[in-house]
Amino acid sequence: MPSIAFYTLGCKVNFYDTEAIWQLFKNEGYQQVDYEQTADVYLINTCTVTNTGDKKSRQIIRRAVRRNPNAIIAVTGCYAQTSPAEIMDIEGVDLVIGTQDRDKILPYVKQLQQSREPINAVRNVMKNRVFEEMDVPEFTDRTRAFLKIQDGCNNFCTFCIIPWSRGLSRSRDAKSIITQAHQLVEAGYKEMVLTGIHTGGYGDDLDNYDLSDLLWDLDKVDGLERIRISSIEASQIDDKMLDVLNRSSKMCRHLHIPLQAGDDTVLKRMRRKYTIEQFYNKMGLIRQAMPDVGITTDVIVGFPGETDEMFRNGYDLMKQIQFSEMHVFPYSKRTGTPAARMEDQVDEEVKHARVHDLIDLSEEMQLAYAKRFVGQVLDVIPEGIGKVDEGTGKLHGFSDNYLQVLFNGPEDLHRKICRVQITEAGVNECKGKLINVLEPSLEGTLS
Repeated sequence: MPSIAFYTLGCKVNFYDTEAIWQLFKNEGYQQVDYEQTADVYLINTCTVTNTGDKKSRQIIRRAVRRNPNAIIAVTGCYAQTSPAEIMDIEGVDLVIGTQDRDKILPYVKQLQQSREPINAVRNVMKNRVFEEMDVPEFTDRTRAFLKIQDGCNNFCTFCIIPWSRGLSRSRDAKSIITQAHQLVEAGYKEMVLTGIHTGGYGDDLDNYDLSDLLWDLDKVDGLERIRISSIEASQIDDKMLDVLNRSSKMCRHLHIPLQAGDDTVLKRMRRKYTIEQFYNKMGLIRQAMPDVGITTDVIVGFPGETDEMFRNGYDLMKQIQFSEMHVFPYSKRTGTPAARMEDQVDEEVKHARVHDLIDLSEEMQLAYAKRFVGQVLDVIPEGIGKVDEGTGKLHGFSDNYLQVLFNGPEDLHRKICRVQITEAGVNECKGKLINVLEPSLEGTLS
């Protein structure tokens, strides 16, 4: 039985794409082995969001070549798309394929088994206008199913290389999404995370059908209990979307909305499409539509030209908004982007200090948000087991509003919806006690 090993770098979309490629090999009779083991084929799904991503990708490729010099080494993903020649230069690489044509990987592998002539199969992704259909009927080791609905991005923010590695925004056909949602429900998944490179841009290239329409169609899928959007821009949450958040019982009370910077001058230089005032007002509307919603965000610290005053403006704004968690990144130069060429780069030590300030603020806000739910009963889907003791152990999973909750319970509750009372709030995890488990036949009436 031929074997394949995968290594995935980067974002949730890459993890989805790897799972989709695995389905192709699985159907061809391959078995999947650990990346540190000897395999016949190694597939590395690369990331290029930072220069460090490129470097890490190269290290991982070389590791596979050393592990089994006779194996076929295939490289895909964003770094493969933007720098195929750099990867082809690494001795031992057989196939480079970018962020499209992944359904052709198997035929290429078969061709390579016949003659070991390295293949560069990367095409210009900017010319691509069609979503690449790749189904994932189940996931190797996840409780929450990821459902990719979109690829590419039209935004061209000045710090970001991704439009060049993923191409322009392309939406997946709605019928195909709904079919896959049904498959995932049949495979036992209760929660789906809608994912894409620019998820909220779903429908930009479709006629009279957008993300809100898709959410209502998913709302009708029997057995699907929770729908989560992996990330959405504030400007994409219009009245139609607010109505879905307000009325659909399946929408999770959690939204990830990237802010990136809390000052208008910085936002303009980043080429973000909103002002601070617009963003702040939108948060108010979301909270009216969906009380108790947890809003998480991304922030880039030390973008070129960010002064102390601009940083303080942002700090004060974030405190006012009261996010439930912030992902904080120091700005790092990405070769090939306009921001990398800007004159007024911020000193590394200044960035470091600002990152610390924002992480402290994030933890303070995380705790304040979690404390609001002490004593309340939340629905939690266990993802894994901590220390197991005679069939019971600490289960952990996420509530619909994205609190990570630890509680005691039997290990057969994996993927079931548990009603858990929050007993103690924490920064990264809360503690709770199991009240009861929703039976499938009762789920519709109880939830």
